[in-house]
Amino acid sequence: MRWVTFDCYGTLVDWRHGILTSAELIAPGQGARLLEAYNRHEQAVQSESPALRYRLVLAEALRRACAEEKVELGADDASVLAATLPYWPVFPEVGAELSALRAAGWRLALLTNCDRDLVAETRRRLPVPFDAVVTAEDAGAYKPAPAHFELFRDSYEPEVWVHVAQSYVHDQVPAHRLGLPRVWINRLGERPADASVIQRVQPDLRGLLAAVEAARA
Repeated sequence: MRWVTFDCYGTLVDWRHGILTSAELIAPGQGARLLEAYNRHEQAVQSESPALRYRLVLAEALRRACAEEKVELGADDASVLAATLPYWPVFPEVGAELSALRAAGWRLALLTNCDRDLVAETRRRLPVPFDAVVTAEDAGAYKPAPAHFELFRDSYEPEVWVHVAQSYVHDQVPAHRLGLPRVWINRLGERPADASVIQRVQPDLRGLLAAVEAARA
């Protein structure tokens, strides 16, 4: 039983594009500012309320971002991210790279900081089927807490397991602490706070099969 687990948003789906363009719908010309402000608030909301549904996390983090940037929100504007999330674009290389993994005998799973209903809509856009999904709703917590990883481990008992994700904080750090082989999809060219956390790194998913095979060696 060989498994590759993925974070979804940021790794497979263009999360930044989705938030920026959605913010433009409610505040034209302010999308880039609101995206960066949103990034500063989302993890705090998740840490304060680990059982809060993700659609409510999206709304609260956006409210805080708008307050910080002095952007006025309409009565129902805070729901825009949850409303548009099912349409956020999948990165172009995802189909070919995940197909190569499946053809080589790897099973695929998502470990996502999302609600079941929202990620179900996203899965309709992913070009390759997934064999398992663990959401924050299932885990009762948000990454970087280890609950997603522990629930997946206990539920599927993987013999070989490699984790692939874009977020250093939410995914690479907890995977490192659990001793998992891992691949960092460093789409933003970030520098890790602790280089020992990183095992393998590449700028996108191209060539992922070889990186996964090397990480588990």
